[in-house]
Amino acid sequence: MIRMILLSVAVGLGLGAKSEAQSVDLGARVAAAVEGHIVPGYARFAQSARELSDVAKDQCVPSDDGLQTAFHLAFDDWVQVSHLRFGPSEADNRAFALAFWPDTRGKTPKALAGLIAKKAPAGLDVEEMMQQSIAAQGFYALEFLLFDPQIMMMGEASYRCALVRNLAEGIAIRAEAIHLEWADGYGAAMMSPAEEGPYRTAEEAAGELVKAVATGLQFTDEARLARPLGTFEKPRPKRAEARRSGRSLRHVVLSLEATGDLAVILAGETSAGQRVATGFATALSNAEIEDPVFAGVADPIGRLKVESLQQYVYGLREEAVGELVDLLGVSIGFNALDGD
Repeated sequence: MIRMILLSVAVGLGLGAKSEAQSVDLGARVAAAVEGHIVPGYARFAQSARELSDVAKDQCVPSDDGLQTAFHLAFDDWVQVSHLRFGPSEADNRAFALAFWPDTRGKTPKALAGLIAKKAPAGLDVEEMMQQSIAAQGFYALEFLLFDPQIMMMGEASYRCALVRNLAEGIAIRAEAIHLEWADGYGAAMMSPAEEGPYRTAEEAAGELVKAVATGLQFTDEARLARPLGTFEKPRPKRAEARRSGRSLRHVVLSLEATGDLAVILAGETSAGQRVATGFATALSNAEIEDPVFAGVADPIGRLKVESLQQYVYGLREEAVGELVDLLGVSIGFNALDGD
């Protein structure tokens, strides 16, 4: 019922957005998104990732409060740019190497266990480690080393320590590379479309940004929420994202905040922008659930709350993205998740 109501509302709201489309300055909207959302977001991520690596060099024991705090801060900053699946984040599979999830076949713990059991030299060298399978890299591999009872006790502590340090350094290197490329040229290319550039027109650049909003919402709907929900007969709470570190619901909230920020910037000071902002605020209010890892999806009441949140996120996919497409007059085509 909620989904039907949201879809019907979305149709009506889209008509309002079309009436405002003629007055939109696409170049200004793209510039506002690059300068006010993308570059600052990656700057924060690069800084917190470097701080994580610095902390890991001094203290690599999983129980260390400083290390765990640095891990959470850097992970927060990654989630808030993780919807930007284009340009520098996609070069050299950086995004996948930073965040290999969903891991439907359990490749990450297997890859880590293999390295630890063999005391593989790659685990003792940052550059070699960055050439390993992406399943053994990034935040989710580091989460296993810091929070999984089995992995964090496997093999020799000195080797696990080297892995923690190398994984953290790999995260920092990739975060800094993405930020540098955005600040050093890609951002300017997006704001100044040209025949020889990645974007030939302002419409193409704006379409890429709207697609990023759609990608973020789709991932939250179909992965972050649908995976732990499973089915009513067979809920799957252990499939929740980052459950070992207690971050599952937090990722939903952070992603909604970030995609909402981008969507509102793109919509600007219009009635469509007000409707988009209201839609995201409503979804976020429904994310006020006292179940940080979605452990309660097997309980009827707990499940209903998560299902309700998923319905609102689905509604945003239709409503907010539809508003932006109509307002900006763009086409978004396929996104980074299609075909996976």
